[in-house]
Amino acid sequence: MTRIANLTPEHFLWEVRDRIATIRLNRPDRKNPLTFESYAELRDTFRALVYARDVDVVVFASNGGNFCSGGDVHDIIGPLVGMEMTDLLAFTRMTGDLVKAIIGCGKPVIAAVDGVCVGAGAIIAMASDLRLATPGAKCAFLFTRVGLAGCDMGACAMLPRIIGQGRAAELLYTGRVMRAEEGQDWGFWNTLHAPDALDGAADALARQLAAGPTFAHGITKTQLNQEWNMGLEQAIEAEAQAQAICMQTKDFERAYRAFVAKETPVFQGN
Repeated sequence: MTRIANLTPEHFLWEVRDRIATIRLNRPDRKNPLTFESYAELRDTFRALVYARDVDVVVFASNGGNFCSGGDVHDIIGPLVGMEMTDLLAFTRMTGDLVKAIIGCGKPVIAAVDGVCVGAGAIIAMASDLRLATPGAKCAFLFTRVGLAGCDMGACAMLPRIIGQGRAAELLYTGRVMRAEEGQDWGFWNTLHAPDALDGAADALARQLAAGPTFAHGITKTQLNQEWNMGLEQAIEAEAQAQAICMQTKDFERAYRAFVAKETPVFQGN
């Protein structure tokens, strides 16, 4: 296991406080687009989080009133036009690896979305475990607007599971903006908050999760994702095994002893 709190990334902002890591893309003047370098560094950071002993929850937050405007037109889309197929495939696999890394990082990830959240930015929000937004959040899977398919970075697999097949199909075919109220009604956004309350709401949720049985949270995240590909009988058996593992943790014993003593349990993640 490693420590990651003192990470000094080049291509995004990183802060760890009380075992909660906050990530913000740092190009607010351009609504926080992604570059080849930021994609790769984010991927590597989420991969490293699997082994981090000093982070329990991740908040992917907005910066300057926007979340992420997707791939940078000049730094990514322009160069892609001139690439050969092998290089294009290497790029699309890398972007998919970021989604895999978010899903596989072992920590709950909260997206706190204000303003523009489009393209790969919408994918990052989609790949997060919990999604908070402001009424002004503009989320769009706009790949068809640049002549591409809607099947980008796992969208055709994940988005229907969140909002339903028909709704996902409409967004992925048209590339239109999903209004914040729609997103909340459809279950994409968990809650909506005023812009000046968004960071506080995300922090409060992150603190609630960090104060819980964090080892067990990691098991929950694993099962939520692995059970997509299981039948019901296999899922029930997998959960039986997962819960038996959690029952061996000291947090399970702490909860029992606190209940007997009529106290609030203090979990320690082991």
